[in-house]
Amino acid sequence: MTFDSADNTTTAHDETDAAATAGAEATLPSEDDQQAGAEVIGVRHGMFGVTGSGDTSGYGGLVRPVSLPGSTPTPYGGYFDEVVDALRTALGAAGTRLETALEKIVVFRGELTLHVHREHLVVVAQVLRDHPALRFELSLGVSGVHYPDDAGRELHAVYPLMSITHNRRLRVEVSTPDTDPHIPSLYGVYPTTDWHERETYDFFGIIFDGHPSLTRILMPDDWRGHPQRKDYPLGGIPVEYKGARIPPPDERRAYN
Repeated sequence: MTFDSADNTTTAHDETDAAATAGAEATLPSEDDQQAGAEVIGVRHGMFGVTGSGDTSGYGGLVRPVSLPGSTPTPYGGYFDEVVDALRTALGAAGTRLETALEKIVVFRGELTLHVHREHLVVVAQVLRDHPALRFELSLGVSGVHYPDDAGRELHAVYPLMSITHNRRLRVEVSTPDTDPHIPSLYGVYPTTDWHERETYDFFGIIFDGHPSLTRILMPDDWRGHPQRKDYPLGGIPVEYKGARIPPPDERRAYN
């Protein structure tokens, strides 16, 4: 997006920002984008990950690598460089090096994502919210992601942040192993994450340390498992509620 100035012309800064923030979000990346620096974490067989059944979708023979974008070299373009430079300065003033707090910085499809080590999550979020050059005052939620083949970092939590002051957006992403699914809660920095962290805990099993009331939000309290994980059964399992049990389809009584 570019904005017309008083004399109906655009500035170089506007064009640079437009190039950095305009992403083909509804299209697949090109073959070069998929290969350059990508981190392959697994291989997908078929379209929906179903095995052992008669696949009539026509996609049963599809084999594709599961890859994540690699670290992006500088310059990032647009306001992304200003954000990263300001974050580096602010973290340094707080006694933390940017390279220590962040795992990598990714610019992909016109979006900036900061991959943060979980032990530094709260400090980074506090700086992003409070520093005058950053001022990402609003957290738009929390999304859970499960990569079963990403050994040691199977569970991810993604926080989209928005700066109302500067009209900018970025994402903070943090990972944790399935064997130790703990991430510090950002409730103290962004109170709006209250219910979002509860939902992510309910569906993915990520434990947000420090959350004031980390309980299930949609599933019954005694539900076993986390339905949005990739290894959760897709069907044909007993469905249990308090005081009642619904058997899987192949065990139900037939009346005809």
